[in-house]
Amino acid sequence: MLLNLISFLPAPLDPSDGVGISFWVITMAMVAATAFFFLETQRAEGKWKTSLVVAGLVTMVAAFHYFYMRGEWDEHKTSPTVYRYIDWLITVPLQMVEFYLILAAITKVPSGIFWRLLIGTIVMLVGGYAGEAGLVESRMMAFAVGIAGWAFILYEIFAGQASKICAASAPAGVKKAYGVLRIIVSLGWSIYPLGYLLGGGDNEAMLNVVYNIADFVNKIAFGAIIWSIATAKHED
Repeated sequence: MLLNLISFLPAPLDPSDGVGISFWVITMAMVAATAFFFLETQRAEGKWKTSLVVAGLVTMVAAFHYFYMRGEWDEHKTSPTVYRYIDWLITVPLQMVEFYLILAAITKVPSGIFWRLLIGTIVMLVGGYAGEAGLVESRMMAFAVGIAGWAFILYEIFAGQASKICAASAPAGVKKAYGVLRIIVSLGWSIYPLGYLLGGGDNEAMLNVVYNIADFVNKIAFGAIIWSIATAKHED
């Protein structure tokens, strides 16, 4: 058991490796955020507990994958593309589920909202992975497919049924938090396509630093907004 635990731990940190340091910082941040979100479920009430648990699951899954991604970088100095997209394939749909959950906590919500957000997420991730893994001839065409999936998500949360339900039924505190979540999914998520474009060719260091910063900002900030709704619900 002890040997298995030791083998799971990352290699010693090279102080001259900025990419490795970024992997280490975000790993510890994800671990800390996970502990915080799970502990704070004790303060949440009713249906809001589920939303906060999902926020903790997002950072927990990310932390687990970041241990492996940092190991991949330390050993081979290559981009851990497969690990990263497995992480995103789990965590990004969970983040989209949060929009459904926070609305379901205040009113009855059609299941179509959940499925549309899920479909947009899958299209976005499949397009991105196909381009980065070299599964298609045109990296930019795959990029366009990923952007189309993201645009579909943005439409739903800004102008689609989810947005209309929030405007009609949500109390002021939830509306404010919903608006901040939309900013994260629009402006915060724009860091990812920037990394995709800057990290083409052999520039894997830039790719990973940008992606690490994006995950640090978006996953933890997204969870923090959910936490603010869950623990302040009694004030609405």
